[in-house]
Amino acid sequence: MQRFLLSVDKFSTFVGHAFSFLIVLLTLQVSWEVFARYALDNPHAWAFDAMIIQYGTLFMMAGAYTLAKNGHVRGDVLYGFFAPRTQATIDLVLYVLFFIPGVIALTYAGYYYAAESWAIREHSNITAEGPPIYPFKAVIPVAGAILLLQGIVEIIRCAICLREGAWPSREEDVEEVDVDKLKEMVHVDEAAIKDPAYVDDGGAAR
Repeated sequence: MQRFLLSVDKFSTFVGHAFSFLIVLLTLQVSWEVFARYALDNPHAWAFDAMIIQYGTLFMMAGAYTLAKNGHVRGDVLYGFFAPRTQATIDLVLYVLFFIPGVIALTYAGYYYAAESWAIREHSNITAEGPPIYPFKAVIPVAGAILLLQGIVEIIRCAICLREGAWPSREEDVEEVDVDKLKEMVHVDEAAIKDPAYVDDGGAAR
């Protein structure tokens, strides 16, 4: 079971990493459009639509990745003080009552929404030169399906935690620097850092 959970985590991570490169593309496009508008006096009518499409795609396709890393927003002020079984109970109730029905509705409605858009080869009507948006709308059911798969994995994790009293491991990925954990790894405490002799001896470099 743990192998299956980590396999889905890896898949969600792969999708998130793959679509994260849209940030680079979006940055380049915004930079070029600003240059074209103010330096060349040659703005592009489709640029705004293209930016929305890229950001929307990134936002939706990163949902499962964020869930796999347990990175979605929650009220940690109280949640973090609860025992793992209590946390799992809360999560399980919320997943079953809200998350699963909502994501199923998103995937189901998104499929027909995208199918209609493909049928008419829909283009954006915000500007006269609006780009095609039917490929973008196809992202909705795909993102919903991947998010649903990751949600099922999280429900299984809740069940395991309720049974064993501890959360099962997750696929590791890049995380924010935890200063306290870093100090433990290099065996340095706060007093040593403030000690001038430690710094003079090159301890800080070590």
